[in-house]
Amino acid sequence: MQILLTNDDGIYAPGIAALKHTIQDLGQITVVAPDVEQSGVGHSITFSHPLRIREVHLHNEFIGYGVNGSPADCVKLAIYDVVKHKPDVVISGINLGSNVGIHILYSGTVAAAVEAAIMGYPSIAVSFEISEQYTDIQGAASVARRVIELIVTHRLPAGSLLNVNIPSLPPDQIKGIRITRQFAHDFKETFEKRIDPGGKAYYWLKGTNKSVHREEGTDINAINEGYISITPLRYDLTDNNLHKKIEGWDWKGIVS
Repeated sequence: MQILLTNDDGIYAPGIAALKHTIQDLGQITVVAPDVEQSGVGHSITFSHPLRIREVHLHNEFIGYGVNGSPADCVKLAIYDVVKHKPDVVISGINLGSNVGIHILYSGTVAAAVEAAIMGYPSIAVSFEISEQYTDIQGAASVARRVIELIVTHRLPAGSLLNVNIPSLPPDQIKGIRITRQFAHDFKETFEKRIDPGGKAYYWLKGTNKSVHREEGTDINAINEGYISITPLRYDLTDNNLHKKIEGWDWKGIVS
């Protein structure tokens, strides 16, 4: 099996190294990832400057290819010019921090998987709800490997995408798996206002992944209750219900 592995935390991030190590026996892995951290860039692509690909070595070992662009750029370039064989699956992660609810829209991790789906490849985004109480990325990777192995065994359809979130718990304390939907409400976020030495204001975004809502069947509720969340996602953002509603409005006379 040909596996394309990417992320948004950067090619040197511990999450991508841990995942590569745990799934290396599942097939031929090619790593193409941003050469610096690209968290929160969403589905951006680069127009303002040329993209470059370089071989990356760590401790005298070749670990993959770094790209001076976004996670979506990495997937595009990898399939266009890096991988010798088209991937059977594209995996993005492991991201340090969950990607649930509206955070899916900001996530570079999910965006890389979405880009792969747009290009017609089955893809999996994997995130780990790291916390002060539990930070073992190797433990999360061992769980992710079992989830990924089951998914690829069932052969995802071309262009499909699963968003996987692992709760901040040791593997033996995770309660199970829930197939979920995206949490549709916002999170509690604020800005902290500070004043620099020149007397000018600047702001730091503050927030938490923990939501006060406990909506059954959602991704955030699953990980809050100690379950792995798996959410099928689609990149078609059409609101079909609203489409039907406004289609019936009287639009005559707007354009002569």
